[in-house]
Amino acid sequence: MTTLSRLAATIEARKGADPDSSWTAKLLAKGPEKCAEKFGEEAVEAIIEAVKGDRERLTSEAADVLYHLLVMLAARDVTLADVLAELERREGMSGIAEKANR
Repeated sequence: MTTLSRLAATIEARKGADPDSSWTAKLLAKGPEKCAEKFGEEAVEAIIEAVKGDRERLTSEAADVLYHLLVMLAARDVTLADVLAELERREGMSGIAEKANR
């Protein structure tokens, strides 16, 4: 099991947890819209660090983006396995061809 898979499993396990005891549970309790908003904030922070060229800060923000992406997905009952299956479906297809198939 990969780090990302373990993180996704932890997030899933926190769905029913007490929001006072878990940041993940607190985010999920606020609903999918709030989870999406938080993901967007983290994505913007990662973009800023990418533009600035601060590799260490970008790495940290990218980790936040991945975490908040998984929380947002969990809030809408989309699993990491669902996303990985979609990536596998696209594997070996050029980006241009994949976009044309949408």
